[in-house]
Amino acid sequence: MTTYLLAGGGTAGHVNPLLAVADRLRERDPAASVLVLGTAEGLEARLVPARGYELLTIAKVPFPRRPNRAALAFPARFRASVSAVRKIIDARGVDVVVGFGGYVSTPAYLAARRAGVPVAIHEANARPGLANKLGARFAATVGVAFEGTPLPRARLVGMPLRREIETLDPPSRRVEAAVHFELDPERPVLLATGGSLGARRINRTMVESAAAITGAGWQVLHVTGANADITDPGIAGYHVLEYADRMDLAMAVADAAVSRAGAATVSELAALGIPAVFVPYPVGNGEQRFNAAGVVDAGGAVLVDDAAFVPEWVSGQLLALLADAARLRAMAAASASVGFRDGTDRMVALVDEALGEPADGHRQGA
Repeated sequence: MTTYLLAGGGTAGHVNPLLAVADRLRERDPAASVLVLGTAEGLEARLVPARGYELLTIAKVPFPRRPNRAALAFPARFRASVSAVRKIIDARGVDVVVGFGGYVSTPAYLAARRAGVPVAIHEANARPGLANKLGARFAATVGVAFEGTPLPRARLVGMPLRREIETLDPPSRRVEAAVHFELDPERPVLLATGGSLGARRINRTMVESAAAITGAGWQVLHVTGANADITDPGIAGYHVLEYADRMDLAMAVADAAVSRAGAATVSELAALGIPAVFVPYPVGNGEQRFNAAGVVDAGGAVLVDDAAFVPEWVSGQLLALLADAARLRAMAAASASVGFRDGTDRMVALVDEALGEPADGHRQGA
C-alpha cells in the first residue's frame, strides 16, 4: 500500500488542486493512504476533512519579511516544523510527498529530503512562491500549470481540476444551468466574478454598466464574492449572487466571462474554452498578469488593467466584443487550444514518476 502525504493549504489556489489530486489517487487505488498536511487556520482545515481525508496539522510559520521579534524566533520554530513533519513521515510510512506550495510545504520538502523520501511538486501560478522555488531544487518531479514558469526541470501539466469542471459538457448542461440561475438559455450570458472575496473594481463597473450590457441583448450572471459594496441594480436579465455553490453550472451557461486572473479561474475558463476579459488583481507581485499571458497571447482572452476597467471601457470595448459573434467563437477556440482538461492525470503521472513507477500509473505487480 502506498502512502501519500500531500502538503499545501491556506488558500483555495493551493487546496483545490491538492484535493483534485487526492481524489484521483483515491479513485485509482482505494487501498492507498492519502494524508494531507496543512495548518489549523487555513482553508484546508474545513475542506480537507469535509472531503473525507485525514488532515495532519503543523504550526503556521511564515517566513519573516523584516527584522523583528518574530524573525528572531523563526529559526527555532521552523526547525520544529521540519522535525514535526519528519516524525509524521516516519510514523506513517510516507512513500512520497506531493507539495502544492504554501506555509506547510517548505518544512514538508526539507523533512522529505532528510528522510530520503521523493518529492513531487505542483506550482499553480506562473510566478512561483518561495516554498516551491526551494523545493524544486531537489524535487524528483516538478509540474507547472503555465508555460514558462521559472522552476528547475519544470514540466507543463496544467491545473489539476475539480472533477465537475474536468468532465463538464457545457452544451448538454446549458438548460439545467440556466434554470438553476433563473436565466434564459436562449440568450447569451456574461459571467462576471472576482473570486470568493470579490473584486471591487469588477463589481462596481459591472453594476454601473448593467443597463448597457443587458440593453445589448446579454444576460449577466454576477458573482460578487464576500463583502461586496454594491447594490443589485434590479434589472431584468442581470442576476446577482454573493456566492455560486455550483460554479460548474455557472461556467456551463457562460458564453463569455469577466474575471480576475487567478490561476484556477484562468485554467478552468481555458479548459472549457470560454472567452474572457481578465482584470488582474493590481496588488502583489503581478502573478495574475502572468497567469493570463498564455491565453491572452493565444487570442483567447483580453487583458485590461484594473484601473482601466471602468464603464467607459465597457461601453467602448466590451460591448463591441460581445457584439462580435465571430470573434467570440475564435476566442473560444483559441482559449481551448491552450487549456488542459487532464491536468490531474498529468500531475498524478509525475507523482508516479517520483515514486519510480511507470508513467501510465500502473504499479509494478498491481
